[in-house]
Amino acid sequence: MTDRQARFLTGSIFRHVVIMTLTGAIGLMAIFLVDLADLFFLTRLNDTNITAAIGFAGTLAFANLSLSIGTGIAAAALVARNMGAGNPERAKQFATSTMVIGLAITAIYTLLIDLFIGPILSFLGATGEVLHLAQIFIWTASPGFIALGGSLAASFSLRGIGDAQRAMYVTLVSAIVTIILDPIFIFQFGWGIQGTAAANAISDIISFGVGFYGLRYVHDFLATPSWAGIKRDWPEIAAIAMPAILTQLATPFALGYMTYTLATYGTDVVASGTVVNRIVPVAFGVIFSLSGSVGPIIGQNYGAKNFERVTRTLRDGISFAFLYALVTSFILFLFRHQLAAAFSVTGRAADLVVFFATYIAVTWAFVGTQFVAMAAFNNLGKPAYSTYLSWGKSTLGTIPFALVGAAMAGPAGIMVGIGAGGIVFGLASAAIAFGLVKKLQLSAI
Repeated sequence: MTDRQARFLTGSIFRHVVIMTLTGAIGLMAIFLVDLADLFFLTRLNDTNITAAIGFAGTLAFANLSLSIGTGIAAAALVARNMGAGNPERAKQFATSTMVIGLAITAIYTLLIDLFIGPILSFLGATGEVLHLAQIFIWTASPGFIALGGSLAASFSLRGIGDAQRAMYVTLVSAIVTIILDPIFIFQFGWGIQGTAAANAISDIISFGVGFYGLRYVHDFLATPSWAGIKRDWPEIAAIAMPAILTQLATPFALGYMTYTLATYGTDVVASGTVVNRIVPVAFGVIFSLSGSVGPIIGQNYGAKNFERVTRTLRDGISFAFLYALVTSFILFLFRHQLAAAFSVTGRAADLVVFFATYIAVTWAFVGTQFVAMAAFNNLGKPAYSTYLSWGKSTLGTIPFALVGAAMAGPAGIMVGIGAGGIVFGLASAAIAFGLVKKLQLSAI
């Protein structure tokens, strides 16, 4: 192993955690920044129907993002693994196949969503003008849904071959294009919510172009796709992509359930939930990146059978999650009223945004704990644990807690309940992760 490969075996683990997490968060936060920019510009129209519609449509867009990330994870793993084994031609074939499969999966999803958008939105609780606006958004944005599958496959493949900077460009260009086009389409052209959807579609298509150009023309890393090649590569891709997709889909499921429960309290409450769900990924984007950032540190030290450093990585990763969440939630608390005003929510909707920033944001320390534990499971040979706990959090840790919270305190109680569920599953995930490390250590003696 070279010094470059083994850099996590020595030095301050906490420093490794901080550097890996902060650098890894940039590209991910660019994706979430797009959603926040969309919401910010649309709230300038002062129409809670539009804000609520973005909440419903955002759940379906998030599901498409989860599908794309799941396929991308397979691309990064297979490309990196074959590059490391000295087989760049095989890595090139996997980059090609995962891009085609990523495009196919999002195309199928987009077709189904476009065909059944009305019943889906009605099931989630959208009615009247909100349902109509959400339909318009999905139909207009859906070409970009397909392109997103290809762009993230390209971005993850670029990471797999070591071009992290160009991989970051793929997601950054999407944010930049959206921020430029949103005000033009929404205000100058007067397209409203359809303008945001069009900006998203264009930015996703351009993002795919950047990723495709990087792989095909900069690195010459795309082969001519063939049905035989896809059939050959599918089993290995599916073995990684399917569990990853299942894990990723847990979050939009929980988001959809939260939107469903809030919808029973009216459009203004859905609007407040939309604001919260757009603020969280940007404010806590660093937390979202913990799983992918801590993983290599755990993996290298596990490979070296240095279980003391594996345990310390778990502890330092959780410590970082708590430190970051505490600082961020304190900042949100300081600017809680300004947050509500920035997104033009008033009355009960503003009260809920303030309530979240005051009492609920801090529970993201425990969500970060679960992400660190998931990194351990993925790198210690137990990836299924991540899937089980992700879905456990999104079902058992969400539905009963939200129902009890709603019965006791309405919309605010729903937020408290979901936050409490996050605490329970964060602690449980950490306990299981530490137990797994101890078990592996004993078996290695």
